[in-house]
Amino acid sequence: MEYLTGYTIKPYETTNSGVVVFTDGTNNDILANQVQCEAYGYTYDSASGACSAYNINNNLQRNVNNIHNKINGAGNTTELGTNNVQINGRSNTTKGINSNCLINGSNNVIANGVSNATVLGVGGKSDRNGELVIGGGLEVIDTADTSTDCSRKVSTVNLAGTTTDNTATKLTVNGLGGTNYININENSIVGFEIYITRLEVGGTSGTLGNYSYRNIKGAVRIGETSGMAFIVGMTRNIAKYDSGGGPGVNGSAAMVDSTTGGVDSISIEVSDRNNVNNVWSATVTLHELIATNIRF
Repeated sequence: MEYLTGYTIKPYETTNSGVVVFTDGTNNDILANQVQCEAYGYTYDSASGACSAYNINNNLQRNVNNIHNKINGAGNTTELGTNNVQINGRSNTTKGINSNCLINGSNNVIANGVSNATVLGVGGKSDRNGELVIGGGLEVIDTADTSTDCSRKVSTVNLAGTTTDNTATKLTVNGLGGTNYININENSIVGFEIYITRLEVGGTSGTLGNYSYRNIKGAVRIGETSGMAFIVGMTRNIAKYDSGGGPGVNGSAAMVDSTTGGVDSISIEVSDRNNVNNVWSATVTLHELIATNIRF
C-alpha cells in the first residue's frame, strides 16, 4: 500500500487481535491516531487507542483460550492457555500455557509454558518460571560496521534444593527439582551474581541452625559451537555461624553447565559434608546480552 497524500505513515500489518500497526518506513510499530486510522478506512477505538481492521469477540476468545486475564493497551496478544495474566502496555505477547504472569511495558514476551513470571520495560523476554525480567530495549544496535540484533535484559531467578551428604547437587528453579534449571541462549554473554544461603536442618553430623551466606560474581560465554566458558571474578564469604563456637562451614557452590537433553542451561552446583542435612536457597541476578544475527 502506498502512502496517502499528506501522510507520513501507512499500514504495516494487522495483528491476530485485529489491531493495525503502522510504519513510517523505518519504524514498524507505530500506532496511528484517529485521523490517520480512519483515513485508511479502519475503525478507531478511542477507549483503547487502537486502530482496528476488524473486531474480535473477546468474551468468546477468553472462554476458549484464556481465563481471568486483564489486558490494557493495544496490540497485545495472549495465545492459547493464557490464564490469570495482566498486561499493561502495547505489543506484548504471552506465547501460551502461561499463568499468574504480569507484563508492564511494550514489545515484551513470556515464552510458552512459563508461569509466575513478571516482565517490565521494553523488549524483555521471560524464558523461566518465577522470573523477574527488566527488558533492555529494542534489539537493533547500530555500530560503525553493521547493525547487530541483540536482546538485552536483566532478570532475577530463585534456585533451591537440599543435600544430605557430599554428593554434588544442582539447585533448581523455585526448588521444583528435575531439570528445572536456568535456560540460556547460544551466542550470548551472561553475567551472574549469586547470593546463596546454606542452613543446617539436621543429620547425625549436622547442627540445627548453623548456616553460611556467600556471594559469587562471574560470567559465562555461551557459543553456538564452542560450548560454555565460565569466569568467576569474585567469591565472598559474607557470614557463617557455628553454635559450638567454631569457625563455621561454608560448603561449596559454583555456577556450572547443566545442559540436559539438548537444552542449554546453567545451575548452581552445591555440596557439603556427609550426614549433614542442608537446605540451600540462592537468588541469582542475570545480565544477558544475546546476539540474534551473529554467531560465535
